[in-house]
Amino acid sequence: MGRMRENPRYNVISMRISDEERELLQEIMNSTHKSVSDIMREAMVLFKREWDKPAIENRAA
Repeated sequence: MGRMRENPRYNVISMRISDEERELLQEIMNSTHKSVSDIMREAMVLFKREWDKPAIENRAA
């Protein structure tokens, strides 16, 4: 039987990427020593940070 995890992950998401995107992902994996899953989790956090930033364009100069 598998070990009990503190934060189990049951959901699986798959996606199709081009050869160029796969090469870029492989470069990131090699340089960071992280898995595809870890890289995508970090990418979601970074995307959310950008998404949540307040719009600056309406500020008066």
